[in-house]
Amino acid sequence: MCRLLAYKGTPIIINKLLFEPKNSLINQSINAKELEEPLNGDGFGLGWYNPDISEEPATFVSLNPAWSNRNLRNLAPKIKTGCLIAHVRAASVGEVSEANCHPFQYQNWLMAHNGGVENFSKVKRELRSHLSDELYVWIKGQTDSEHIFSFLVSYMVSKHKKATPETVMDGFEYTFENLKKQMEKNGITEPAYLNMVVSNGDFIVGTRYITDPNIEPLTLYHSEGTRYVVEDGVTHMMAPKDNDQAVLVVSEKLTDDKYWTMIPKNHFVVVENNYNVRIRAITT
Repeated sequence: MCRLLAYKGTPIIINKLLFEPKNSLINQSINAKELEEPLNGDGFGLGWYNPDISEEPATFVSLNPAWSNRNLRNLAPKIKTGCLIAHVRAASVGEVSEANCHPFQYQNWLMAHNGGVENFSKVKRELRSHLSDELYVWIKGQTDSEHIFSFLVSYMVSKHKKATPETVMDGFEYTFENLKKQMEKNGITEPAYLNMVVSNGDFIVGTRYITDPNIEPLTLYHSEGTRYVVEDGVTHMMAPKDNDQAVLVVSEKLTDDKYWTMIPKNHFVVVENNYNVRIRAITT
């Protein structure tokens, strides 16, 4: 499995998200606390938005472990953004390569995934058959994650003219329902773990989902407040200052304090453009 982080808020130096917290994403790459296997050393990636320059995000991925990457350590104190998705990988489906590192980017969309689909090769051809020609060619890696993302985007583009949180949630439900049908058809009985975050820079939609209703999904938390601060490794959501806002969606709490809320099983978390947070059941 993997670990992920998504942020939307007042522009922030990403070092405060990736390195400074006590249980930062970089620390989770070598010592995750809420997984049986604590090591996530099969590459990492981050994608961030700077709308003054482009609607499309910048991305930086590497197959090196996040904890030892000199370039990441150098860049993190020098990048400022109001929307970020970051990921550290423990490879399951697909080899260790940059093409398989999250987040995946298509136009102005970013997606990262924590989880996996067992025996994915049995459903891969069927999923690919539903893709538009453009998205079929766009896929560069081997992961279940990239294929699920492509299926999601292909459906949204074909069915909806405008991207909204509602159209993304509709796309996720269609994607998950189709995946479950293909798993059943091909005799895949192991549950698929599908904690995912998607953003276009304007909003974020996340899922905490598993295909077997009798099993708990992987952990996913959110934290919201008016100002994000890190002091001595501890994160705080502080009182307002200069109209600051901040929302985080994470696989693991960055610190052991009161600011984190577990997203319910098989639910969406939506971070609106105005930083309002909504939780909604996934109906499939």
